[in-house]
Amino acid sequence: MINNLMYIELKTGYSDDGPAWIGYVKTSKSKKTIYFNDHAFQKNIGNYANYIDIENGNKYWISGLKKEESNCHWAGHGKIMIDRRAVNEYLFLIGEKELPLNLFEVVDIEDRFPVKRVKELLNEKK
Repeated sequence: MINNLMYIELKTGYSDDGPAWIGYVKTSKSKKTIYFNDHAFQKNIGNYANYIDIENGNKYWISGLKKEESNCHWAGHGKIMIDRRAVNEYLFLIGEKELPLNLFEVVDIEDRFPVKRVKELLNEKK
């Protein structure tokens, strides 16, 4: 598994204004499954979402980070929750010295990756 810093936005029920996070994810070897914050996501083909939560079917937009302060969809206006451990790396990536607190909320996100639970769930679906 590989650790990456990514942008995750919930689309189901929110369109372009759902809760969003910037945090470390793990990916499967095939990179078809992304694990973040006790959720597992698989690629999804759709207009407004590119991943689907394997367990509950919610749709998400998951992407790399933009080289600018706001990673939200242009129509979104909520704060992005960013993992406290990721702040320095994120600032480096966007070329800034301080995190604009009007756009971000610093939170603690635990490394909980449901790999075993998801494998069991996928085996049940076969």
